[in-house]
Amino acid sequence: MAFVRLNESVFLESVLEVPIPVRFIFVLLGPSQSNMDYHEIGRSLSTLMSDKHFHEVAYSADDRQDLLNAINEFLDASIVIPPSEVEGKDLLKSVASFQKEMLRKRKERELRRLMKDGLIQEAKDLSDEKKVEAEGSDDDPLKRTGIVFGGLVQDIKRRYPKYLSDITDALHSQCIAAGLFIYFAALSPTITFGGLLGEKTHGLMGVSEMIVSTSILGILFSILGAQPLLVIGFSGPLLVFEEAFYKFCHTQDIEYLTGRVWIGFWLVVIVFIIVAVEGSFLVRYISPFTQEIFAFLISLIFIYETFYKLYKVFTEHPLLKSYPSKLQSSWKNKTVSPDTVGYITEKMQPNTALLSLVLMIGTFLIAFFMRKFKNSRFLGGKVRRIIGDFGIPIAILLMVLVDHAITDTYLQKLNVPSGLSVTSPDKRGWFINPLGQKQPFPLWLMFASVIPALLVFILIFMETQITALIVSKKERKLMKGSGFHLDLLLIGTMGGVCALFGLPWLTAATVRTVTHVNALTVMNKAIAPGEKPKIKEVKEQRMTGMLVAVLVGLSIEMGSVLRQIPLAVLFGIFLYMGVTSLTGIQLYERLLLMFTPSKHHPDHVYVIKVKTWRMNLFTIIQLACIVILWVVKSTVASLAFPFVLIMTVPLRRFMLPRIFEERELKALDSDDAEPNFDEDGQDEYNELHMPV
Repeated sequence: MAFVRLNESVFLESVLEVPIPVRFIFVLLGPSQSNMDYHEIGRSLSTLMSDKHFHEVAYSADDRQDLLNAINEFLDASIVIPPSEVEGKDLLKSVASFQKEMLRKRKERELRRLMKDGLIQEAKDLSDEKKVEAEGSDDDPLKRTGIVFGGLVQDIKRRYPKYLSDITDALHSQCIAAGLFIYFAALSPTITFGGLLGEKTHGLMGVSEMIVSTSILGILFSILGAQPLLVIGFSGPLLVFEEAFYKFCHTQDIEYLTGRVWIGFWLVVIVFIIVAVEGSFLVRYISPFTQEIFAFLISLIFIYETFYKLYKVFTEHPLLKSYPSKLQSSWKNKTVSPDTVGYITEKMQPNTALLSLVLMIGTFLIAFFMRKFKNSRFLGGKVRRIIGDFGIPIAILLMVLVDHAITDTYLQKLNVPSGLSVTSPDKRGWFINPLGQKQPFPLWLMFASVIPALLVFILIFMETQITALIVSKKERKLMKGSGFHLDLLLIGTMGGVCALFGLPWLTAATVRTVTHVNALTVMNKAIAPGEKPKIKEVKEQRMTGMLVAVLVGLSIEMGSVLRQIPLAVLFGIFLYMGVTSLTGIQLYERLLLMFTPSKHHPDHVYVIKVKTWRMNLFTIIQLACIVILWVVKSTVASLAFPFVLIMTVPLRRFMLPRIFEERELKALDSDDAEPNFDEDGQDEYNELHMPV
């Protein structure tokens, strides 16, 4: 038996499967016929080398006794788990806290020994190391300072000194490729939400306003933001609010765009107050319980809206037994006017409804199976990733070509003006008069707008801060830090200014942001077979976000191309976003388990640790919250749905602990899912609780 330390590391290409520099060699010789398992001895030595303290001793040992002392210290801090029927991972979780306590005592013993032996400098170094570790754990961007705007000042001090590196780090080919990819990933929802917003608001805001807002806010955020990897965009919850507020204004005879101006004003005031008191720490209390309810509700709204729009198409273009011939005869008999016949022969034809159905289902299926192809075993991992990530643009392109090939059927197309113009020039301009455009805006409404402004703030706060929290997880190994207060201030303030120009509010788009970070992640290629890839670095810089925003802004000149997109294709993308958002929600998985026999339940923590009926009770409580939110959204009180949503936070924090035990809540409502960086199985939708 021999333990060899080389003077310099060498590459043993004929011995190892991966190119790793080798400094230590362990040689073990013994008879071929023996009851001893030599492989276990090798595994034991590998375990020793994985220990930080033994590893350091191995580098500095002068003789055999130093190694033996290090082995004894390792054994003193080790826990032997006897064979049992309990799975190893459960045992490890139960002894993890005890193991940490042993390691802490081990460090204290070593510190006392060094002090006793008079090795003051080494003891000081060890003490300084502990202080650095403590300071590292205290470097929490959500930690309150107790000073007005203290969190904002800390964000600026933490992030802006690294501004130059944010530019120089972008000088890499991967950043250019990531920027072009995220451009298509951001343009598709921008067009989709713009078209749907134009329909919801009857043209007061549409694709033009959405593109301008996404571009300008994206550029400003890339320049000033504390976490420039966030992708700013429109989202489903904001679309739901815009629809609810437009209906409210329409029924109350209030100018919709003027009302948004005052909401924007109060939004800025609220954001400044929250940032001043360092209110971003409240995001810690928004658990997956609330996030799942939020995401599930938005997914249901997406799916419902898709089929409701299709139903309206079939209502306007019904399938009848006979068509224009009877209308032509009626025109000859003077029972209808020629203009009416022209309108009916153009629009009331069965092919319109049927083709809309084909395009919607075709768009959904192509985008959906492109995403499935990304996780299949065909072709190489990078090729599959490219095809899967560009699934939505490919689906839109193919369905537009199908529509272009069918020339004799009417379809409603996307309403996009030529050049830099508002969607409906006859209804509005680029500047919205805060005092009213066609009629004076009521004074009491100027102050009452603080209520809907608070609701908008809740949506922006939840999406922006939770997205930033997901990105800043330690597993992603971002080195430059985040700035929750600064980012919230920027997005809220820019939203208030946007309302003055009739532009949509934007927030941090969760799925697009995670896709952006994954595209900029560099993986370590020197890994052993079967080992999961590890992050080498993330290209933290500002230029990809800037590039995406500029390209989206230039897309305003693609009006002639965008006008070729049928609305039915956008309905298919809407359905795709609703269905795919469900797949990453634990609530949806537990809902399916309610109809699955127990023997077929998967090996998940919330299945193993919680009794089935208790798990189903937790699911039913979440479903009850969703039903209440749906009822609120469907009534005249639809504007209040963000407030009802935020009430699920105290419900989880104060009521559920009275029903469930702490260990059950940890299993059912834990946010311990680690991001998946494997290029062969990477799917951002399955990783997130948040809506698109």
